[in-house]
Amino acid sequence: MSAADVVDELGARLKAYEGRAAAVAGTGKDPVNEPMIRHWCEALGDTNPAYSGPDAIAPPTMLQAWTMGGLSGHTGRTEAYDELFDLLDEAGCTSVVATDCEQEYLRPLRPGDEVTFDAVIESVSDRKTTKLGTGYFVTTRMDVRVGQDLVGTHRFRILKYAPARQKQQKQQRQQEEKQARARRPRPVVNRDNAGFWEGVEQHRLLIQRCMDCGTLRHPWLPGCNACGGPDWDTVEASGEGAVYSYVVMHHPPFPAFAPPYAVGLIELAEGVRIVSNVVGVPYDKVRIGLPVRLEFQRYDDDEDAVPLVLPVFRAQEGREGGVG
Repeated sequence: MSAADVVDELGARLKAYEGRAAAVAGTGKDPVNEPMIRHWCEALGDTNPAYSGPDAIAPPTMLQAWTMGGLSGHTGRTEAYDELFDLLDEAGCTSVVATDCEQEYLRPLRPGDEVTFDAVIESVSDRKTTKLGTGYFVTTRMDVRVGQDLVGTHRFRILKYAPARQKQQKQQRQQEEKQARARRPRPVVNRDNAGFWEGVEQHRLLIQRCMDCGTLRHPWLPGCNACGGPDWDTVEASGEGAVYSYVVMHHPPFPAFAPPYAVGLIELAEGVRIVSNVVGVPYDKVRIGLPVRLEFQRYDDDEDAVPLVLPVFRAQEGREGGVG
């Protein structure tokens, strides 16, 4: 039997699991509850009033939180799910990486709702070759209910793969490094943040301001995270700020950067925070509360590259205290 025949036979065996249950009659370990909603909102800085008060709903993106089994797991997982992964392990596909998830929200969840769920192995792809290795994409769909009502669906897709050989990975990495130029990664500019980057090109740091409630926000969003208002204008930051928090980057190495260097969460005088580099002081001298001042730096200023302008923050030596 040829290698191609072996692959085809494995693929057919894996495809046979499509449509089979992955979990049956699973039950959320906790009802939807206010403390978990509060912790979630605090962690994400989400101040939407819909998530608090006597008529609170849970943030839709918490859908998976109510179905997670924790360290002890759930008892509803089926043998079919384990058999599928055993087949992949036996074929050498021993590594897993999550690729994407897709959620659909049919009605809001509220404190006190008891969540149940079923899951199905929705699809197994043909054999795929990626930079990580060769394997199969497995998609499961979870249907989440409260009573008889379907409240949401959650699709989760992973790649179960056989890792590429180290020698091949090394050769590929060397080739990529040879082709790569020591240029800073370009920001992703879209319709929601284009105005911010236009301001940066003009050496202006623009902050969004809600025209309904006046709340300032950063990063740029299509709507206000305080009142939900869609209309906004901008104010220009004064440039004064202080280090609210920071990390020192040592790894991974990248040709455009020279680690170690400090990346700071800067609290501006206007009250919003922005992530940027702290310059003008050694990385081991950066500290929380260090006063900084906005400036704009130009990168990749050579004949073969389009120049990039970025906002950075220069330490103000000899000054004490933070933003007041």
